Amino acid sequence: MKSLLAKSTVVAAFILVLRVGGFAHCQIPCGIYDDEARFDQLTEHILTIEKSMKAINDLSAAEDKDYNQLVRWVNNKEDHADKYMEIVTQYFMTQRIKPVEPTDTAGYAAYTKQVVLLQQMLVEAMKCKQTTDGAHTEKLRQLLAQFHDLYSDHTH
Repeated sequence: MKSLLAKSTVVAAFILVLRVGGFAHCQIPCGIYDDEARFDQLTEHILTIEKSMKAINDLSAAEDKDYNQLVRWVNNKEDHADKYMEIVTQYFMTQRIKPVEPTDTAGYAAYTKQVVLLQQMLVEAMKCKQTTDGAHTEKLRQLLAQFHDLYSDHTH
């Protein structure tokens, strides 16, 4: 009985690790990074947030409101904003952007610019969750392009 319980606990823990691990890149660090894939994912999340905002606005303006669809689009917008924020924090901020000593003037300036852009991206993603104003997705797109250019200039 103890053996069965122990095995069940190990299997349950393993399944939990697989489920949780599927949402974020590992933090071992494994050394396997695909930065361009992350940029593509961020772009896709912006497009999905935009599409969700449009659907929410269209459904809200309809005479006969389809609340079920409206809720689904709101949830979709929230989910993709969360996924966007997860990539920014769990991939770029914690794994790819390395702290630089202030004594390395040029390196520290680049590091600071990257961190500031990432923080601004998080704020805009939060605003996307709060509203259906397309100005926020456009700002996300601009910030992502700026970050991509700066990040690419300081290849890892």
